[in-house]
Amino acid sequence: MSHTLLLVDKDRDYLQAMSAYIERLLFDVYLAATTSETTHMVDFHTPDYIVADPDLPDADGIHFLLKIKSQFPQTLLIILSDEDRLDDIMRRMQLNAFSYVRKPVNSKELELTLLRAKEWHKQKEKINRYADRLGALHKATSLYHQLFDEVPCYISVQNKQYRITATNNLFKKHFGDAIGEYCYKAYKHRSSPCPECPVFKTFQDGKYHTTEEVVTSKDGRQYNVITWTAPIKDDETKITQVIEMSANITQIRQLQNHLESLGMMIGSMSHGVKGMLTALDGGIYQLESGIRRKNEARINKAFTVVQEMSERIKKMVLEILYYAKSREVNAEKISIKKFADNIIETVQPIADKKDVKFIANIPDNLNEFEVDLHWFQAALVNILENSIDACEGDDCQSEYTVKFSVSENKNNMIAFHIEDNGMGMDQETQDKMFTLFFSSKGSKGTGLGLFISNHVVTEHGGRIDVQSELGKGTTFTVFVPRMQVVPKKEKGFYLLNVNT
Repeated sequence: MSHTLLLVDKDRDYLQAMSAYIERLLFDVYLAATTSETTHMVDFHTPDYIVADPDLPDADGIHFLLKIKSQFPQTLLIILSDEDRLDDIMRRMQLNAFSYVRKPVNSKELELTLLRAKEWHKQKEKINRYADRLGALHKATSLYHQLFDEVPCYISVQNKQYRITATNNLFKKHFGDAIGEYCYKAYKHRSSPCPECPVFKTFQDGKYHTTEEVVTSKDGRQYNVITWTAPIKDDETKITQVIEMSANITQIRQLQNHLESLGMMIGSMSHGVKGMLTALDGGIYQLESGIRRKNEARINKAFTVVQEMSERIKKMVLEILYYAKSREVNAEKISIKKFADNIIETVQPIADKKDVKFIANIPDNLNEFEVDLHWFQAALVNILENSIDACEGDDCQSEYTVKFSVSENKNNMIAFHIEDNGMGMDQETQDKMFTLFFSSKGSKGTGLGLFISNHVVTEHGGRIDVQSELGKGTTFTVFVPRMQVVPKKEKGFYLLNVNT
């Protein structure tokens, strides 16, 4: 690469002598003895270096050189000057000159100055190239950050200790910043790593892993997500972190779960329907034989059986239809005391059979409230049965008790309290307990009861609060408004508890 140099001095003979020497150092040298010649050479060649004596015949050389420097900041100025003028020139030039060389010029000093200027120019070009690359890298990094932040799924990066080191915007919105937190605590509310953790597997084998999970947002909402994990490696291909990406599939699962639960419910009903049809066939046979024999007692008995079986089959078919399509709350006024007493009559035999003490406290002064009687009653019975089962499945207490009480709060909400001293639940179980098909009872549970109960309470404009601790029991508080206000709503899926 050639280096252009403009040599400026009012002495033309001196210029020629200097030019011959400088050209040996592999510079393309141009000469100028006046400001006009210098201006022309600078405009035409744009030299990399200007070696100049400011003592010019037609202008203030210092002012002229400073003007050139301002126009061409990349050009390096090397000032030649007599000893007695050097201090004044330095004072005026300040940092605008690369170096100063005294006259008469020492050839070695000039050579070293020019070589140093070459090296400086070389480093400057390298820095400029690096700056260009950094600019491109900055653009790429900005694009990466934008893609990372705006991807419509939850993204987190985790280290080997399962601590979160980075999150995207959607993750922050639903789960908080969470930087530095354990991943299993941030959105699973666990106190230890998850079983079959895909992040752990990726750290182990460096491969992609997929799992489906239920996670809980910072405001308590639950989402079904499909999660993928992938390794992040350093320059030595060592896995330093794992990126976890989760897609929200809650709406898909809600539809799928509705269809699956409908199929499960119909399957579980098939045995009941078969029994009722058998009984109906028997009743019809008895009716026919009674008519043939003109036996009025037999006819009446057979007719009662046929009528009862027809009503039961009709009720079951209607319940399936209610389950399969929209169902609104069919509210009616009823005494809270009477409503609670009906529940007690249903639950007391179940508690007695399982050797659980059932204590009820129902005040007489709560008056009436509006509910879908059979639907809401079934929801509370489901919760009470769950509490009884929690006592039956535990062996840490000497006596097991389920307490059932009713009260009214200041917001005109009726509160049904169900408290047991059974096995209790950890936080993860509490997070999942109202999801479809989740059961802590293993093969003994269907995973439908609490899901349906929660849905029924929600449809009544209420909510269920849960407080639980492992080994100490659980308290359910079901809040429901005294009066039902049913808003207009879009069609959706509604669930009905079915007793076969």
